[in-house]
Amino acid sequence: MTVSSAEVPRRRTDAPENEGSSGWVTFAGVMILIAATVNIIGGIAAIDNSTFYTQDARFVVSDSLNTWGWFILLIGVVEILVALAIWAGSQVGRWTGVLIASVNAIAQLFFISASPFWSLGVLLIDMLVIYGLTAHGGRGRASLT
Repeated sequence: MTVSSAEVPRRRTDAPENEGSSGWVTFAGVMILIAATVNIIGGIAAIDNSTFYTQDARFVVSDSLNTWGWFILLIGVVEILVALAIWAGSQVGRWTGVLIASVNAIAQLFFISASPFWSLGVLLIDMLVIYGLTAHGGRGRASLT
């Protein structure tokens, strides 16, 4: 019995490692977009000197809430672009997402004196993004189709 070439399984290199990995990467993209939205809202509120934040907050790096507002706003804008790159399947977008989520997590720790629960919530989102992109966002291995 001979096997025709149509029956021989071929290797696909573009297939994800498993079906769950794709879901985690999509989830990470959604979560980084949520973090971006929260950062943009928080950044605008801090720039506007809103009463939303604690008035007597002391910051480690800069003593100005306005400065932190611009920094958080900039992170939020970059996160939107990174979310789009993640959804496009870009490896550069994936690693930029890990980097920007890490930077945002550290920034939220510095920003925690102004709004503790807000910062901890965004920090949790950043940890989920980092996990989703590093543990499940790897390149697809060759698999039989």
